[in-house]
Amino acid sequence: MPTSFLFIARYCLAAIATFILLATPALAEKRVALIVGNSAYANVTRLDNPRNDAKLMADTLRALGFQLVGNAAQFDLEKPALDRAVQAFGQQIQGADVALFYYAGHGVQVAGSNYLVPVNANPTREADVDFQMVDVNLVLRQMQGSGTRLNLVILDACRNTPFGGRGLRAAEGGLAQMRAPEGTLISYATQPGSVAQDGTDGHSPYTRALASTVRRAALDIFQTFNQVGLAVKRSTGGSQQPWVSSSPIDGTFYFVPPAATAAPAPAP
Repeated sequence: MPTSFLFIARYCLAAIATFILLATPALAEKRVALIVGNSAYANVTRLDNPRNDAKLMADTLRALGFQLVGNAAQFDLEKPALDRAVQAFGQQIQGADVALFYYAGHGVQVAGSNYLVPVNANPTREADVDFQMVDVNLVLRQMQGSGTRLNLVILDACRNTPFGGRGLRAAEGGLAQMRAPEGTLISYATQPGSVAQDGTDGHSPYTRALASTVRRAALDIFQTFNQVGLAVKRSTGGSQQPWVSSSPIDGTFYFVPPAATAAPAPAP
């Protein structure tokens, strides 16, 4: 076989391999996500859409290369089950590149801290909160020290005030803004202290925009959440404006990377 033909064949194979690697860098990343959707509340107002939203996000993220804790979205979790899911998340993200926590359901701010509300929560006094709900800081602590390059916390919560009239004097409307630890971005469905919409068409405005936007190629993490915010603002007529809190993030992350173009072949 002529030497020139062997050279060209080897070069073409190398170029194809390089193109594949450049076009799909997500395949080299370990991406782990915990997806929770709480709708079927027993003691406070039930919500129509968090279960649908969690399933939509689970399907979307799985298609983008994320490994899901429990291999699926987690629905209607009571306090013990939510604790176990968060703990399993902390174990599974050890050594991962990207860790993502998504929660849809009731959330509440008490004494300046943000809590996720399990479906069996039934507090009658402020002292009940730590035993019946899950502090979002617990999720952040699971991420710290895991070795991940990027941590994402996405809270589609605060859909109304579930414990009004119960004497939780330190409870306030909406969620409080949190300090994002190193390498972490926290996305809220609406501004701190505001209430997010549950949605009237099967999904919340925030999750519908998020699931659509993360499928778009070549948007880095900041562009992604900026576009989500703009989409939600438009779809709600400006009544809901998502919010982001972030620390400096090392490197660039894409849910879907830019399409790579193969380098031109040099003359043999």
